[in-house]
Amino acid sequence: MRTRLTINLIVVLVVGCGGGGGGGIPPANGTPPSVEPTVVRSALFPPDWTPETTDSEGRFLHDVSYAGYHGGGAILPISGTGPVIDVVADHQADPTGSSDSTAAIQAAIDAAGKAGGGTVQFPSGEFRVDGLLTVSAGNVVLRGEGPGKSRVYFTRHDAMTGKSHLTFRGAPKRGAEVLLAADAGARETALLVADASGLSIGDDLDVGCTITAAFVAEHGMTGTWTVFLDTWQPFLRREITAIDTSSTPHRVLIDVPVRYPLKLRDGASLRVVTGLLSGVGVRDLGLSNAVAWDDAWANDRAHVLELSGVKDAFAVNIESFASPLSPGTGDGAGDHLQSGGIIVSFAKRVTVADCTLSFAEHRGGGGNGYLFEVRQSNEVLFRDCTARRGRHNFIQNWGFGVTGCVWLRCHSFEGQALNEFLGVTVATVGHSEYHHSLATANLVDQCTVDDGWSALNRGTMSSGAGHTATECIFWNTTGSGLLRSSQFGNGYVIGTGPDLDLLVSGDDWLEAEGQAAELQPPSLYEAQFEKRTGKAIPR
Repeated sequence: MRTRLTINLIVVLVVGCGGGGGGGIPPANGTPPSVEPTVVRSALFPPDWTPETTDSEGRFLHDVSYAGYHGGGAILPISGTGPVIDVVADHQADPTGSSDSTAAIQAAIDAAGKAGGGTVQFPSGEFRVDGLLTVSAGNVVLRGEGPGKSRVYFTRHDAMTGKSHLTFRGAPKRGAEVLLAADAGARETALLVADASGLSIGDDLDVGCTITAAFVAEHGMTGTWTVFLDTWQPFLRREITAIDTSSTPHRVLIDVPVRYPLKLRDGASLRVVTGLLSGVGVRDLGLSNAVAWDDAWANDRAHVLELSGVKDAFAVNIESFASPLSPGTGDGAGDHLQSGGIIVSFAKRVTVADCTLSFAEHRGGGGNGYLFEVRQSNEVLFRDCTARRGRHNFIQNWGFGVTGCVWLRCHSFEGQALNEFLGVTVATVGHSEYHHSLATANLVDQCTVDDGWSALNRGTMSSGAGHTATECIFWNTTGSGLLRSSQFGNGYVIGTGPDLDLLVSGDDWLEAEGQAAELQPPSLYEAQFEKRTGKAIPR
C-alpha cells in the first residue's frame, strides 16, 4: 500500500552540445551530444538552503550535521592520551582463550585510568572473559589489531538481564534546576533564564521539561503515554558556548539548536550536568557473547558493548563473530550475540563507525535482539554500519530525548523477530525503527533497507510507545524492504530506491519517490555539515 503526496520537485536536466553540435544534432563526426543525467533536488533543500529555510506550510529540515564525535568535525583517535598498556605483555592476559582473562584485562583498564588515560592494547589472539569489564575513567581507548585478529568472547549469562559485558560508564549528576524564562522554540540557539550567574561557558547541560497531562494531550496520547507522566525528561544534551547578562532575561547560548519546542507550561528548565566520561572509545576488535540457546533466552537485554553517560566517545571497526560457546547445530548454531549488540545511552556526540553486528540468539520480546541501539541520547552518528538478523537491527528505544541522531550509509538486512504464540515460535520480519516516545529530528541517510524501517504511532505497544517520531527524515533510502512513515506532525521521506516499498501516510512529506539515484546531494548530513562549517567531513 502506498499513500502518495503531490510534491513540487526541483528537477534540473543538463544537456551539453557535445563536440560543437547544437540543438541535439550530432556533429559531423557522428559523435552524439553529451547528456548529463537528471538531477533532483528537494524543494526543502534548495542550493541556497540555510537552517532557517521554511516552506509556505511551515515545513523545514533540521540541521542534523552536529552528530558524531566532537560534532562530527574531528578524526577518530587511534589511541588514548597516555601510555600504551598491553593486556598480554603487561598483565598476562591469555591470548589462547584457554583461561579467563577478566582480571588481567580489567587491571590494564584500571592502570590506564590511573595514568589519566591511555591505550589498552589487545594483540592478536582470542581472549576469554568470564566476567564483566568496565571503563570508568576518561581518555581510555581499548584497541585491537583488527576484528579478525584480536577477539574477545564473553561467557557470562547468569543474571545478565539489563547488563553489558563491556561498559564505558560515566557518572552523570544533575545540578539545581534553572527554569527557563520563555518558551524555547525549535531551531533556536539561545535559552532565556532569569539568572545565569550560576552558569559557566563550557558547562554541560540537560534541557527538558515535565511530561505533563497537557503535553500528553497535545500529542493525542492521553492514556498511552503513562510511563513517563509527571516526570522531568531531558530532551536536549547541550554545552554552553556563551552567556549574555547584558539584558534581562539572561541569554544562554548552546552548541546545538533546540530540536523541539519546550514550554513554560511544562516547567521547561535546564540543569548543569557533571560526571560525563569523555575521550573514550574502543576500536579494531572482534566481540562476541553468544552462549547456549536456552541460556541466552533466560535473560533479557544482554548487550556486548555499552557507552553510557559519555560524550565525545566512539566505537569503530567492531565486528561480532561466532562464539566458541554458540551451538554447533540446531537453534543458535554459529550465532554471535546473546541478545543486544552496541547500546548508546544518556550520551551525546558519539560516533559508531564501520561496525558489523550479526546473529542475535534472543530475538524475542522484552527488548531483545537490538543490534545498534540508542536511548535518550543526542547527536549520535552511526556511520557505515551493517546489521544482520537482529530483531530490530537499528533502533531508538525507550524514553524521550533521542534527537539529532544520524544513521549514515547503514545496511539493515534479515531482521527477524521471534514470537511465541500458543507455544509455537513464529518468525516475522523485524524492522529497524523508532520504538518509543517521540524521537525528534533524526536522520536516516543513504541507508540500504532490505527488511524494513519504521517511524509510526505504535499505540499501546511497548508500555505505551505511542508516537515514536516527529520531524525525522528519511533521505536517499534504497533497498528491497519496506519503509513506513506516519509521524506526529511532520515527517519527511525524500528520495527512495525503485525497489523499496513505501507506506507513507498522515501529513508526512513524500518526495522523489523512486529517484534516489538522481537525488542531490546524495547525503543530507554531509551537505549540511559542509554548509555549516565550510569544509568537508574528515575521514
